[in-house]
Amino acid sequence: MIFRSHWLGAIALSLLAALLLTAVPLPPWAAAWRPAWVAMVIIYWCLAMPERIGVFLAWGIGLMLDVLHGAILGQHALGLATVAYLAVLYHQRIRVFPLIQQSLVVGSMVFVYLGSMALIYNLLGSRRYDLDYLLGALTSALLWPWAFVILRDVRRRTTAQSRV
Repeated sequence: MIFRSHWLGAIALSLLAALLLTAVPLPPWAAAWRPAWVAMVIIYWCLAMPERIGVFLAWGIGLMLDVLHGAILGQHALGLATVAYLAVLYHQRIRVFPLIQQSLVVGSMVFVYLGSMALIYNLLGSRRYDLDYLLGALTSALLWPWAFVILRDVRRRTTAQSRV
């Protein structure tokens, strides 16, 4: 298969939207519930196109997220690369799950991602996060069916455009 520019545009726009949603300021009471938008989008694209999207793209997006958050360079990159590796490794199993089971798997992957971020932040002392930081995994799991349907529709529309 040829890597078409339509696919690249859809992936780039969805990742840009995820980065923008991550940058939106939330009130302090809602900050702990922020979904891991970037991780969810990377998981989707790794499940949908594992031969094209994977660890290296996740690493690059993670570096952008490090700059966006002002975090230690490579921190989010490591977490997102781990999530992408797991998604690519188990993509054949996860894709056949119903959306409810996929939500549980995605929630657990995001939990690993957020847990590693909290661990790195707490060990290095740059910020201090409590266990409520991990609530974003629950929100990500709850929002996964909608994110999946929206991204699948985007992917299908770009597939239809590339065939024309």
